[in-house]
Amino acid sequence: MATVLHIDSSVRHTGSLSRQLGGEFIAKWKEANPSDVIVTRDLAAAPLPHLTEQLIGAYFTPPDQRNADQAHTLKLSDTLVDELLAADTIVIGAPMYNFSVTSGLKAWIDHVARVGRTFSYGANGPSGLVTGKKVYVFIASGGVYSQGPAAAYDHLTTYLRAALGFLGMTDITFIVAEGVSMGGEAVANAIAKGRADINAILV
Repeated sequence: MATVLHIDSSVRHTGSLSRQLGGEFIAKWKEANPSDVIVTRDLAAAPLPHLTEQLIGAYFTPPDQRNADQAHTLKLSDTLVDELLAADTIVIGAPMYNFSVTSGLKAWIDHVARVGRTFSYGANGPSGLVTGKKVYVFIASGGVYSQGPAAAYDHLTTYLRAALGFLGMTDITFIVAEGVSMGGEAVANAIAKGRADINAILV
């Protein structure tokens, strides 16, 4: 029995292709692996608070020196880190907003990037502690950023590859539905490609 952490970050619950394709992936996964545990974290339905000075201070206070207020401040972050560390597979719905991730997904990364828990510093520099995970990222974008003149504007895949990789998650597969603002045919083609990619993964 394995654990899958499913994170949705689109602010839309209707008409979101990252939610649709990610949801279809999870449904097929459950069908193929009925005993697996699916943990869902919807960052739009339950938004995470952004970083504060108090939270940053708690992050960098050694555990044995934290006061009660700092321990309370860290409860949500600790829960999110526990979810991440317990998962064998992570599935992320990540639509492109203004060339990068949503603010909700960025907040999630800010909460799980924890020195001493998800990464550490040693003689050779930083080292990710979230290892042995497989990550699937479902991307939806209005334009085409995987190639062509707009490729330089893709700060979503580059950021996620860097941020997740810093924490130790280097086995990342991106399933991309792009060009979806270019009309109905483009949307249909993007969905068909996404479904084909899902079927190729879950053979």
